Amino acid sequence: MSKITGRFLLIGLPILIIAGFIILFMVLGATQPRPEREIPVPRPAAVFVAEAVESPVQLMVSTQGEVSPVTEIGLVAQVSGRIVYVNPNFTQGGFFEEGDVLVRVEDEDYRLAVIRAEALVTQRRQALIREEAEAELAAEEWRAIGDGDASALTLREPQLADARAQLAGAEASLREARLALSRTRITAPFNGRVREKMADLGQYIGPGARIGEIFSTDTAQVRLPFTDSDLGRAGIPVAFSAADRESAPVITLSANLGGALRQWQGRIVRTDSAIDPQTRTLYAIAEVDDPYGTAAEAAGAPLAMGLFVEASVPGRDLASAITLPRSALRGADQVLVARPDGTLSVRTVEVIDSQPDRLVIASGVEAGEYVVTSPLRGAADGMRIRALDSDGEPLFPDAQPAAAPSTDEATPSTDEAGNASVASAG
Repeated sequence: MSKITGRFLLIGLPILIIAGFIILFMVLGATQPRPEREIPVPRPAAVFVAEAVESPVQLMVSTQGEVSPVTEIGLVAQVSGRIVYVNPNFTQGGFFEEGDVLVRVEDEDYRLAVIRAEALVTQRRQALIREEAEAELAAEEWRAIGDGDASALTLREPQLADARAQLAGAEASLREARLALSRTRITAPFNGRVREKMADLGQYIGPGARIGEIFSTDTAQVRLPFTDSDLGRAGIPVAFSAADRESAPVITLSANLGGALRQWQGRIVRTDSAIDPQTRTLYAIAEVDDPYGTAAEAAGAPLAMGLFVEASVPGRDLASAITLPRSALRGADQVLVARPDGTLSVRTVEVIDSQPDRLVIASGVEAGEYVVTSPLRGAADGMRIRALDSDGEPLFPDAQPAAAPSTDEATPSTDEAGNASVASAG
């Protein structure tokens, strides 16, 4: 009996003790008061804002284009011969002035042709003088012995006309020979630069041979594409042509050149005759005088041909319009407005003009309202925000956060934008 009692004490007693502890913990857990659940209230998103301002505005149009010469020609030989002289400036990129001899062809044959033509003119002139004397003598003889009217042949009129024609032909040949001689010297028709050189010293060329490509440096032009809305903002008619240089609209061309931002002043002188059927845009032609001279001095660099430039075209003047920072625009036509109560309002606006640093609108935001200028993910109407000015100070310090929902009625959840949504606890 003692053995059975000992085994019971060794095995059963620990089990009873463990079971007692388990029952005790269950009773304590059931009688302990439940802690209240604290529902986290999402923090309002901090955003920077700027004030919408109403003021007079001059609209601007931004467009782009490539600089090209107004005048560009190919030098072509008009006579044949071997090139015996090439101007040192007649090289790719070289400058030249109007009247400079760029290339000279061997002219000995043409000088000899001039001498022969001069000799022939002298002969024909002497023949005409002799024929005029004979015609005068024939007329005197007829008056002395003739009766009635003398015939033209008797007065040597055909012979006199032939002598005059022979002299005229000889003089024409002389002019032709002198013209051919002058064409052995190819001169520059304007001030310009050499784009390409195609012939050199010692080369034989014939009539029509291309010698080089040159362009004028007096004026540069830029073809600027304008959409229909651009034309409206700029106030440029479709069929525009400036009456004179002074009345042409002034524009600013800019480009990064030589490690710095350069600006040149130009004028829109006309528009193209037709709308481009591919892009549905109308090109306006802007010109810049003396791009390698006075314009280069003002900008610190020449307006090089082939340079891609940005053009700022002043447009119409508006007596009053709402202006916002460009960073306030979301998408094509949406703006976020910060309400004084600390919530967000999503507005659709009518955009009049959009520049890199400025937005001009006709409706959607009133003057004095504050628009959000910093990035904001998941923006929605009514979203709680904390508006900050440019110094980082709260703009509406008295704005009260929205009350948290009751724990007995709802369970909140927070989306990725920090907005509290309420789901029924059921």
